[in-house]
Amino acid sequence: MHSSTHRFYEDVLAILSGTVFVSLGLAIFKALGLLIGGTAGIALLLSQFVPVKFGLLFFIVNLPFYYIALKQLGWRFTLNTFVTITLVSLLVENMHLFISLSDIQPVFGAVVGGMLIGMGMLILFRHKSSLGGLGILAFYLQGSRGIRAGTFQLVVDTLIVVGALFIMNPILLAISLAGMVTTNVILAVNHKPGRYHSNYAETMAELTSETSQEAKTIRQIQTAKVSDQPANS
Repeated sequence: MHSSTHRFYEDVLAILSGTVFVSLGLAIFKALGLLIGGTAGIALLLSQFVPVKFGLLFFIVNLPFYYIALKQLGWRFTLNTFVTITLVSLLVENMHLFISLSDIQPVFGAVVGGMLIGMGMLILFRHKSSLGGLGILAFYLQGSRGIRAGTFQLVVDTLIVVGALFIMNPILLAISLAGMVTTNVILAVNHKPGRYHSNYAETMAELTSETSQEAKTIRQIQTAKVSDQPANS
């Protein structure tokens, strides 16, 4: 039987791996003064105007979306996402304790940072987690309003970039776009609908269906064996 579920320790290892990838990518963007899309981009923009660190802003910005996640994607996805966002918020702000990011060529940093974020997100999606925020809202609007998730996220990321035009160096913004494109290309190529992520209800329905089918097949085999046995005289 093919199962899309994972053991607890597999989810733990995957979430830790995914959050380290994403956190390192975001730390590179932050060190270079670059921009990223989604709630991370919103948090980076807000950090330019309010005396609050990026990690705390990223955590706060995502809080309103947990209710939608719980209703639309189930408790497991919501809990995993909460843990992921908490870890990313802590790691990004404390990455300087583990590695120095003060001497990175900007274009290289944008591309590598985009790759790290994209690969981290793929790992998280595979184990029913995410970076929360706009991805959750996009899923909700697609299911309830018929607004395509990709279109919604593209519009929001465009607005983030437009807003950044007034506070960012145009060259840094152009380099940021290279990183954002890198992340989205990795996701577009590797994260196709139905390949990895499904909601909790769909997963359980799939497992129940497969289990029922296997049980039915076993009963049929047992019945056939009994019928093939010679009757007692």
